[in-house]
Amino acid sequence: MTQTPLAPAPAPAAAAPVTTRTRTVLRALAIVSCLPYIVLKVAWVSGSHLGIPDGSSLLGHRTTMIVANSGSVLMDSAVVVIALLLTQARGRRVPAWLLVLPMWVATGLLLPIMAGYPLQLLVQALGGEITGSGGPARPFLDEWVFAVVYTGFIIQGLTLGTLFALYARDRWGHLWRGTLRDLPASPTAPALRACAVAASLTALIPGTMHLLWAAGSTAGLNAAQIAESNSGSRVLDAVDVLFAAAAVSGVLLLAFRRTSPLPLRVPLALAWGGSGAVGCWGGWMGLAALSNVDDLAHRPTPAVVLTYAVQMLVGTLVLALGAYFLTERAAGTRPLSGRRA
Repeated sequence: MTQTPLAPAPAPAAAAPVTTRTRTVLRALAIVSCLPYIVLKVAWVSGSHLGIPDGSSLLGHRTTMIVANSGSVLMDSAVVVIALLLTQARGRRVPAWLLVLPMWVATGLLLPIMAGYPLQLLVQALGGEITGSGGPARPFLDEWVFAVVYTGFIIQGLTLGTLFALYARDRWGHLWRGTLRDLPASPTAPALRACAVAASLTALIPGTMHLLWAAGSTAGLNAAQIAESNSGSRVLDAVDVLFAAAAVSGVLLLAFRRTSPLPLRVPLALAWGGSGAVGCWGGWMGLAALSNVDDLAHRPTPAVVLTYAVQMLVGTLVLALGAYFLTERAAGTRPLSGRRA
């Protein structure tokens, strides 16, 4: 990966219930997969250079490294908390936003790694060059660190994603039953369509930039990014384009539903995963870029800052549109006895 500081629709047939043991195993795997990353980060905060070669840029700013790695430990520790909430009775009583927002962030940070890292390995196996250690001129981390950490991230994504899908089905599954054409007419449909179009047009900015970089263009990149550009980094930019397309496709399908027989869960999944990857990864990469303002070669260009800032805007907007759609959907599917006269 790149060098970053690390009227209600009829209900379908009920799915076979997943046993408690299965969820317990998934929870254990999610928690265990966090350990390599947390152990490495704690070691680095404590002063260890495990996995960090001499001359690495990580060794140049001790205070920044401590702050960044401490924050990373807290973020990955949150995965443990989420995994516990998704598999315990008390988790059903947690306010929706308190669980959904951290899960959205986790989805957004993990999906690009889950998609990008295996593709990079494939490119490498086919003879391409991937960005990993930073190259001999500017070492970053030993190769084994990426293999261990990213493998852990992929396991986290698969297990946590499965647990959340099961949890969401149990708690909110009635909200995405049926197909798009089953959705009732909505008085707010024009507003949803206008916002969906606005989000889609805005997404053209980062989408176009990543598409250019995926095609080999160096427009808007700084000197260090140009030097480190290779087939591996271009694969990651192509992945960014795909996630932006997923977010836009999801929200447009929800807004312009018409007579589509597509299951409602498909555009919701596209909007969820796409907006998370676009918004959260854009925020993470933007933060990483801004941490290099003192290094002339690595100082982010206006084009890079704009790209990541607009990514955050697009991701947040699509998330808000999805939340509004589901809130309206929940109000429309609530039993009459639960409404005021």
